[in-house]
Amino acid sequence: MPMRAPEEHAAADPSKDYCHHCAHEDGRMKSYEEVLTGFTGFLQHTQGLRDDVARQTATHMLAKQPAWSNR
Repeated sequence: MPMRAPEEHAAADPSKDYCHHCAHEDGRMKSYEEVLTGFTGFLQHTQGLRDDVARQTATHMLAKQPAWSNR
């Protein structure tokens, strides 16, 4: 996700190169599985996607983010 404001970075720290959705409150990065599971649930809830479609979509979208591009 593009981060335009400090609060969009992990722990509101602009030196972190990953967003608050991929971090714990203290700024530590979540595991890939934690983020994938959360994003899958978000897509199911907000877009009404089936579990398999939501997970595939989340996997594809996360692969475009720098923190997860090696997945």
